[in-house]
Amino acid sequence: MSPVNASDPHGTMLEGRYELSRMPLARGGMGEVWEGHDTRLDREVAVKFIRFPDSEHDPEMVRRFVRESRITARLRHPGVPAIFDAGSHDGRPYLVMQRVHGISVADLVAEQERLEPGWAAAIAAQVCSVLTAAHGASLVHRDLKPTNLMLEPDGAVKVLDFGLAVALEGSDVSRITRSGETPGTPAYMAPEQLMTGASTPRSDLYSLGCVLYEMLAGSRAFSGSTPYAVMSKQVSEAPPSLARLRPDVPAGLRRVVGTLLEKAPEDRPASAEDAYRALLDHAVDLGPIPGVLHPPPLPSSVRMQAAVLDRVFTDDHGGPRGERQEGGGPAPGSGRGSASPDGAGHEPGAGSASDTGVPSATAEAIARPDIAEARERAAELAASSRHRHAADVLQAAVHTATANFGAADSDVVNLRMDWANVLFEGGDFRGAAPVFADLAVDLARRDGPDDPLVFRCRLHNATCRALMGETDEALETLRRLLADEERVYGPDDQRPLELRRQIGLLERGAGRHERAEHTLRSLAEDVRRTYGPDHPLLAQVRSLLHGPLGESGDD
Repeated sequence: MSPVNASDPHGTMLEGRYELSRMPLARGGMGEVWEGHDTRLDREVAVKFIRFPDSEHDPEMVRRFVRESRITARLRHPGVPAIFDAGSHDGRPYLVMQRVHGISVADLVAEQERLEPGWAAAIAAQVCSVLTAAHGASLVHRDLKPTNLMLEPDGAVKVLDFGLAVALEGSDVSRITRSGETPGTPAYMAPEQLMTGASTPRSDLYSLGCVLYEMLAGSRAFSGSTPYAVMSKQVSEAPPSLARLRPDVPAGLRRVVGTLLEKAPEDRPASAEDAYRALLDHAVDLGPIPGVLHPPPLPSSVRMQAAVLDRVFTDDHGGPRGERQEGGGPAPGSGRGSASPDGAGHEPGAGSASDTGVPSATAEAIARPDIAEARERAAELAASSRHRHAADVLQAAVHTATANFGAADSDVVNLRMDWANVLFEGGDFRGAAPVFADLAVDLARRDGPDDPLVFRCRLHNATCRALMGETDEALETLRRLLADEERVYGPDDQRPLELRRQIGLLERGAGRHERAEHTLRSLAEDVRRTYGPDHPLLAQVRSLLHGPLGESGDD
């Protein structure tokens, strides 16, 4: 079997099934996509390979690729190419995906110069529908840009390149605020991505704002002669006035663009769903685009289905039907989850253990060896990047074991901690947050509020909140934790010092530059006073203060 490379692309057969028939369709920094043919099912496919830096095999990149591929495969949405298969060839992992036909938004803008406001809003609204599904599953794209958006001939939009950029890093708490080495393209990256390396759902909305601006203006929101110049503008400047460049764009749509491009994440729309609603009213006058869309008389099965679905749960006047059942009770699934510490809630029956501390007489029996077996099975699944399956195994065991032995039993606590960690590693931060919060409550009752494991669970809960884009809540949780750690360990202990670094980075990512500079400068002074000028933490803080996008001045 010949290797996959640009010099010999023809006749390559993967797993005796997928034939790569042409040159690569696309190449990027982290991957390349080939057109292929599934000889078993006789259908065209796209095959995406990972690209190693300097062509050297990187086991960590392989591990992440497998993990992220499994997470991506769970995302089911008409606007995301389906994943059919995965494998490895000559040490290079690959994904077999749905082949998408159409034109990229980048090429569309190049051809049309700039899009009609209705079409720009319609494309952006479709992207928001994809992001709503992705963000609901704790998946963040991190590299939205015109070349990753494809307009199909029937008018539907596909969001590409979820396979390499989707999964937020969660295997190390410090990664939520590390700087540098974050996927993305500077012209479309949010300020917090550039300054801290942290990405949240609202980072995707900022990137969408850059794309929407470009569709309307015909030029990028931020450009420069060097990547650093572009990055600096993203962080500190407003884009050229859209009202001046396109006076025919409705003021309401210009306001949507401006809100998406707010520097501080909390000033952007609260969710992709909110952005979708704001865009939908402007997705009007969607006339034909010659050479891009099929002629209007040509039937479209996609539009036929969408027209019917548009009537689901709407009344005769287009408004939402009532969701209350007969008798005035709430509809199934509409109840709120119980509250847990630091604002993290959980749905009733979702497996939370803290409200079932008393063994139930009707609970299914489980022996302690069964708990150990469940943990071992879940560890094997997680090691194979099957985090969702592992979480299901642990959740079922947690429910039964808690009912039998109580929430604070040592074996049950270990089981619950495994469950929380697997959810975290698998990128399900929304599911992991309440599990960590409930563990913190139960362990504080059992071992006291100052137990190190309680602190760890509180930190992980805050991490989940930050990764979900709930920056204010995460900062509040971290500051309360910092006060407790300084009280228990002392202000000069390495643990609260590291926590202060993470707080400073989150503040910086949230656009609170003066607050972040104060946090990091005071931290630098305390580290130098306590540990001397050669301490590694001091070097990290200095690099943040004096980095390419940091503040200038002496510390």
